[in-house]
Amino acid sequence: MKNIQVSEITRAVREMCMEINYELSPDMQEALKKASEEEKSPLGCQILGQLQENLKIAKNDKIPICQDTGMAVVFLEAGQDVHFVGGSVEDAVHEGVRQGYQEGYLRKSVVGDPLIRENTGDNTPAVIHYSIVPGEKVKITLAPKGFGSENTSRIFMLKPADGIEGVKNAVLTAVREAGPNACPPVVVGVGIGGTFEKCALMAKQALTRPVNEFSPVPYVKEMEEELLEKINHLGIGPGGLGGTVTALAVNINTYPTHIAGLPVAVNICCHVNRHVSRVLEG
Repeated sequence: MKNIQVSEITRAVREMCMEINYELSPDMQEALKKASEEEKSPLGCQILGQLQENLKIAKNDKIPICQDTGMAVVFLEAGQDVHFVGGSVEDAVHEGVRQGYQEGYLRKSVVGDPLIRENTGDNTPAVIHYSIVPGEKVKITLAPKGFGSENTSRIFMLKPADGIEGVKNAVLTAVREAGPNACPPVVVGVGIGGTFEKCALMAKQALTRPVNEFSPVPYVKEMEEELLEKINHLGIGPGGLGGTVTALAVNINTYPTHIAGLPVAVNICCHVNRHVSRVLEG
């Protein structure tokens, strides 16, 4: 049994909130660089150049790469042989977000009630997804999600007869309807299978997979590649002003489902696609 102080969770979340809002993850930096080399439209190239210049300024000056610093989404994988001490894990995560957003001068975008709309003032609470895994470690993945792109996401409850072509059409429909509102070039997270809520969670989690990694399932990898090509033929382009790079990646997760259903969720993220992970070992 490994003891882990919940204060370590607070410290890690606090640091990650600032780190990922100031600087892109390495996979996203490489993806944007590649996009600049592949974009055929002069205007698209100009926009991608401006985005990269903005990223350099943010990194050097320690300021947010986007004014929407997102609602903090946390995936917490706890080893089943870990014993948390020193307080509540959930409180520790929220405290890390509170400290990170206040000390990092990050925009506070969370309202305490979805209809009354009063700002909580510290970007809490976070959205936390827990999973229990083997071992004595804790992995924390933080993915602050801006709502320009979040608002364009979709769930489709398809019929089994719609099959793989129906899934592809659903993804293309979601991206086409999102247009410029998701701040392209985008990353497209897709969840296929499970239930209504499971496919949405898979789509969100797919966005945290490095964009230079494909699914280990051969037919899913083929679908990721095909959809990326089709999305980039939509002509939406960087900033939604036309071009050949509308998406940087399509990441798909799948799960078993019911014989009567084919749930599909599409969670779109803007060109920053913030995600960062840390492992605590006590």
